[in-house]
Amino acid sequence: MATYNKKVVPEAKAALNQMKYEIANELGLSNYQTIDKGNLTARQNGYVGGYMTKRLVEMAEKQLSGK
Repeated sequence: MATYNKKVVPEAKAALNQMKYEIANELGLSNYQTIDKGNLTARQNGYVGGYMTKRLVEMAEKQLSGK
């Protein structure tokens, strides 16, 4: 049976969750950790994921450039 969405670095889950909550807080969703995500709009949830991706790309670019 094929396994999908296998985590390459399972230990990173906690750090990614922390980043998600920090970004949500910056976007004004201070109770993001405890609220039902189904009650948020697609735009609100998308902003959190989009900003996470943006920040992860920025971090990778800095690391690759040696800064």
